Amino acid sequence: MIEPRNIADTLRLAIERLQESGSETPELDAQVLLKTVLQCERSYFYTWPERVIEQVDAEAFEAFLQMREKGIPIAHILGNREFWSLDLHVNATTLIPRPDTEILVETALELTTKLSANVLELGTGTGAIALALASERGNWKITAVDVVPEAVQLAKQNVLRHEMTHVTVMLSSWFTNISAQEFDLIVSNPPYIDADDIHLQQGDVRFEPHSALVAGERGLADLRHIIRESVAYLATGGWLIVEHGADQAVAVQSIFTEHHYNQIHTRQDYANLDRVTCGRRG
Repeated sequence: MIEPRNIADTLRLAIERLQESGSETPELDAQVLLKTVLQCERSYFYTWPERVIEQVDAEAFEAFLQMREKGIPIAHILGNREFWSLDLHVNATTLIPRPDTEILVETALELTTKLSANVLELGTGTGAIALALASERGNWKITAVDVVPEAVQLAKQNVLRHEMTHVTVMLSSWFTNISAQEFDLIVSNPPYIDADDIHLQQGDVRFEPHSALVAGERGLADLRHIIRESVAYLATGGWLIVEHGADQAVAVQSIFTEHHYNQIHTRQDYANLDRVTCGRRG
């Protein structure tokens, strides 16, 4: 039986345990897990620090805490993650949406000004990018594809959850199942990490599928494929926007140039690191 404690003591001890287990954000982790159990806002902890937590809630929090001590991502523990103010279902079959990917969404919305654009997202995962675009552009027709059947089902769940009827999710390995047509915008956050990258052994990525993270040619293989093949699917004046590693901007720009895109440029993420490169079909 878990010893009854008040909120202040429960959080203090949880933070200590998470620090010892190597969490980079022990206080935030503990608060997010406890507010989920208690179904409250974080401000409640400061208003009622002396409230004793009920046994059933203490046991639920302990179970969450033990999972986090093992390194399991918060998003996997809770089964959801917020992206672009959308609450998305998340599981271990695909990547957890990251805040920096919102830079890709911002860029797409800025560069594509058509009211009724035809849009394709390659490697949709949870559907985060497609749904973020759909939430801002109700007249866009958006197709989102993924090669992993479980990811396709997950993205479809998120589409239904947010009632985004103008988003279609389908199974496809990049362009394999895409019919001949022209898109005004193609976006992708593909695998771009080198198989030898030490970051694969750290943090949340340890629990995410390597197929969604790792690519050959020192992380450039899928980016190269997408940039090359997108030429045949982009309308004249259409944009291709891809996310990539912070040290890959020069190489990615070179691939865009090789395939005769114009207006090629790179944008930085919230940490001022190169993160998204764009090219326009002339």
